[in-house]
Amino acid sequence: MIGYIGIDDTDNPESRGTGQLARAVANRVGEKHPVLGIIRHQLLFDPRVPYTSHNSSASIIFEPGPDLDLRSLFDDVRRWMLEDFQPGSDPGLCICIDPDEALTRFGLKAKQELVTKDEARTLASQHGVLLEGLGGTEDGVIGALAAVGLSAGGNDGRYIQYRTIRDLTGILSIEELLAVGLHEVRTMDGKRVTEGHVLADKLRPARRESKAILFVEKREDAWYYPLKLD
Repeated sequence: MIGYIGIDDTDNPESRGTGQLARAVANRVGEKHPVLGIIRHQLLFDPRVPYTSHNSSASIIFEPGPDLDLRSLFDDVRRWMLEDFQPGSDPGLCICIDPDEALTRFGLKAKQELVTKDEARTLASQHGVLLEGLGGTEDGVIGALAAVGLSAGGNDGRYIQYRTIRDLTGILSIEELLAVGLHEVRTMDGKRVTEGHVLADKLRPARRESKAILFVEKREDAWYYPLKLD
């Protein structure tokens, strides 16, 4: 079993971002349930959509511990988010285990066209998914549900936290990056890179095939440069 937590619209123009809150929540979730990563998901970027900066949401992937009580976990995360509620935000929270493919389809739709809170709530109800708006207009339920579906689909977004990648700096070899836990290093045309060095500052591997895959490009220098994909 794999668990997914989706959060969205938790910030305002002056506050910390949703990604920062996701990392704080993940730290607390990790006290009982191993966290496998945090993903940033880019949703529809359109002036008709109210968003703080880029209309991105976040998902936390975790491995349920033996004492998992999903309702209790939801209540805990809900409380943590409300303790850090930002005025003017419209947060949403979603948690489920092994979501149905219908949620992934919803997430893909939310990347391409306008969707509504009613659509999100109806789908969550149909599939027994815990979903709730935590203030404001509650528009965040859309992105929270979409984040869970996209993360579970395994082919969207980029990791903003994965093992120790946030601590890496400097020029590192491919072998060193794989030793940290990255599954592969690839070029944009799909070729695997097995030798050479990468500029390792602020790595954000993509989530593809349910793996952490770093995409890179070769420039005039002797090493590879990491790319950030949505």
